[in-house]
Amino acid sequence: MRPRPRLPTVVGMSGIDARDTELKKELDATLHARRELGEEYESALVDSFLEKVDQRIDGAVERRVRRQLAEQQLQTARDSRTPGATDSWGERFGFGIVSLVLAVPLSAIGGGVAHLPGLLAAWAGIVGVNVVQAARTNPGLFGRRKSSQDSGWED
Repeated sequence: MRPRPRLPTVVGMSGIDARDTELKKELDATLHARRELGEEYESALVDSFLEKVDQRIDGAVERRVRRQLAEQQLQTARDSRTPGATDSWGERFGFGIVSLVLAVPLSAIGGGVAHLPGLLAAWAGIVGVNVVQAARTNPGLFGRRKSSQDSGWED
């Protein structure tokens, strides 16, 4: 009579994560059922347990793939979004109106406190803010102009 091989215990299994108690319970139940039912059901019990492990691995892989896909989509959306893509004509018009409305008191304060240099400083600030806004909403506005060599026309 040959000696029976020792079945692995949950503690001796190194491939199972220590935090996965549900899988450990499944293994314990499978081993207990094997002891009760005998060797003739061993193959079916092992197949059943491996199917559960397979489902667990598939679920983990699916979650990782979904997470990575979502991260890639988010990164693609961030990369494709231009600064002016969200600015509408109304926003630009509103910015211009607010700028002109604020120009009146700023001119009065600058001119009243520092006379002509104060007035010039106030208007330099107003023009500067509007130039920055225009450059933000139209990225190619202040870029390099195409020369005739860059036009793409062939002679």
